[in-house]
Amino acid sequence: MRLQPSCTDCLISRVEYESRLCIDDEARIQEIVNACQNLLKRILEDPVPAPVIASRVHRLAYQMIGDNDPYRALKRANNEDAMAVCRQVRGDLSTFRDLALAAVIGNTLDYGSKAHTVTDNFVEFFRKEFAAGLTVDDTTSIEPLTSRVVYLADNCGEIVFDALLADHLTRNGSHVTFAVRGAPILNDATLEDALAVGLDRRVDLLTTTTDGIAELGLNRDMVPPVLADALDHATLIIAKGMANYESLSDCRDLPPIAYMMSVKCGPIGADIGIPVGSRVVLLQE
Repeated sequence: MRLQPSCTDCLISRVEYESRLCIDDEARIQEIVNACQNLLKRILEDPVPAPVIASRVHRLAYQMIGDNDPYRALKRANNEDAMAVCRQVRGDLSTFRDLALAAVIGNTLDYGSKAHTVTDNFVEFFRKEFAAGLTVDDTTSIEPLTSRVVYLADNCGEIVFDALLADHLTRNGSHVTFAVRGAPILNDATLEDALAVGLDRRVDLLTTTTDGIAELGLNRDMVPPVLADALDHATLIIAKGMANYESLSDCRDLPPIAYMMSVKCGPIGADIGIPVGSRVVLLQE
């Protein structure tokens, strides 16, 4: 999926947001915003998926901010919130559908969209969303495809629920390769977050890039060979979140893809044909 005209304001708003997390100097913040706007104008029409352009803009912002992880404190809080909820609800989650829904609700812990606000009471929010269920529910068609899964993670916080779903898959005979970001970008999960929840003891744990490159979604030009091999041999790709959707939705040379996300912005909703706020487990074959 290419970057849409309405995405540019959202992207620059995230640059300002992450700058304010680290800097208390209006002139410096404006300098960073202006530089990122100028870069975006130069690369806006590049024939690449939207996350490739967004990643280049964020990398420039981080370089100018002088911090390679501006969302550090928010990520830590998201993980703590998710673990607190997990302790309360995990006994109620038993089926593939239950755990997929929980992972989708976890996807709301996201600071990547201007139009989306992270809840202050995740416990109450989780219970309400779980009772509402999925807007798009292809879990019945997806579960039989899970013998060899490549699981493309998204945000911190939700990785706690991803771990529960990965556990369910492996207990039921699946081989799971779990891929996180190769370096911090927005509040996306990295190797450090995956290790913190013990995923290395349960799955084959990989990163989507190497050499410390921060990249949203899955840039197929940067995929490490070991992950490329796992994708080639997968019976199913689980793609969490909107950036992974934007990266892969136009691809037709991959195994079946299960998109699992909360739809937080208009362009994604319009591309799928569902309203913002929808909870989605969507199979693309």
